[in-house]
Amino acid sequence: MFDADVASRGLGIELVEAADGAAVARMLVTEAMLNGHAIAHGGFVFLLADTAFALACNSWGPVTVAAGGEISFVRPVRAGDVLTARATERTRYGRSGIYDVTVTRDDGAVVAEFRGRSRTLADRSRADGAPADATAGR
Repeated sequence: MFDADVASRGLGIELVEAADGAAVARMLVTEAMLNGHAIAHGGFVFLLADTAFALACNSWGPVTVAAGGEISFVRPVRAGDVLTARATERTRYGRSGIYDVTVTRDDGAVVAEFRGRSRTLADRSRADGAPADATAGR
């Protein structure tokens, strides 16, 4: 899944590890990610956390997408900071799951806490909702 994630890879997000409902992803904050206050735009911090969440909930195999997510920003992030997002599965029930992601700076300080809700697609192998063979013959 990560190999096809053009958005995450385009921002320089690195997959550190992913297995059994957990994942770690890392990103260097660049000048291009700063807002008008010279701190990282929250959308980039959210994207890193969301990527770790996606990696964790897809580590089991079936195509799983986000049903929702929320983030609390704890500390500012600046250009040059290396952020690490650690995602952990809290629970899975039926086709749904809940995952927590902690985002830290390279000094170990927590900068954000994210909670994501996942949904595994039923009888699907593509995230666009089309059956796996929907494009056969095109």
